Amino acid sequence: MVAGALANVPIRLHTFQGEIWVARRGFWRVILKALDKLVARLATHLLVVSRSEQQFLLEQGVVPAGKSTVLANGSICGVDIQRFKPDPESRSNIRSEFGIKEGEVLFLYLGRLSIDKGLLDLAAAFLRVGAEQPNVHLAFVGPDEEGIQKKVDKICGESGDRVHFRGYTDKPEQYLSAADVLCLPSHREGFGMVIVEAAAVEVPAIGSRIYGITDAIVENQTGLLFEAGNDLDLSEKMLRLARDPALRKSMGKSAMVRAQHEFSRERVLSETAKYYKNLLAS
Repeated sequence: MVAGALANVPIRLHTFQGEIWVARRGFWRVILKALDKLVARLATHLLVVSRSEQQFLLEQGVVPAGKSTVLANGSICGVDIQRFKPDPESRSNIRSEFGIKEGEVLFLYLGRLSIDKGLLDLAAAFLRVGAEQPNVHLAFVGPDEEGIQKKVDKICGESGDRVHFRGYTDKPEQYLSAADVLCLPSHREGFGMVIVEAAAVEVPAIGSRIYGITDAIVENQTGLLFEAGNDLDLSEKMLRLARDPALRKSMGKSAMVRAQHEFSRERVLSETAKYYKNLLAS
């Protein structure tokens, strides 16, 4: 962005999609936030992937008022509803692979495994949930960037035999089909695309009440929100859905309808193409 400004490139577009400095403290928070401010000032146009993130950036003084845009209802690219849809065969196969019996409940985390994603909070919450509900399982699917598996195993203790790990997958839709509830306990998130992908597969979500995720979940309609970093609150939300299959079903149906109507890839990419064409024509 600095090079583009120095070279006087007429259109300099930056997209904000989650800020690293939100989960930092002290020196690094100051430096990283300052860099985002610099990028915002040097850019001629700004996109933000969710309205709640846009409001956060305005409140933090990172983005000047009136300079940023959120396309459609948010997200970076929308969800491919032809790919992400209920798949009974994948559900049966993966649950069998995990040793999950008929009627048991699978909570799923899908994405890169890192501290910022709140996975230690999820492990602590599952320790309580597992002690009370012997029919629940928890799966982590994604590349382990920070040795998370060992930490989770240590936290989960006696419930550890119902915790499952799989590495990177290029078939996320299959694991989503196997789940009953998606969990995204992240400490920072630009939008929470995996929540909308889960929604398209008719799976409700539990997410932390932070900017980005609050755009992806309609509380008490398509999923539940908990206070970020509060594993007790998270465990209570998990127990509520574990005990109530009718609630899971109704939320899943509402989530799927919303994903199809508001976050389809066709809609988001159409708005993106229109935005770029208007920039080039200006």
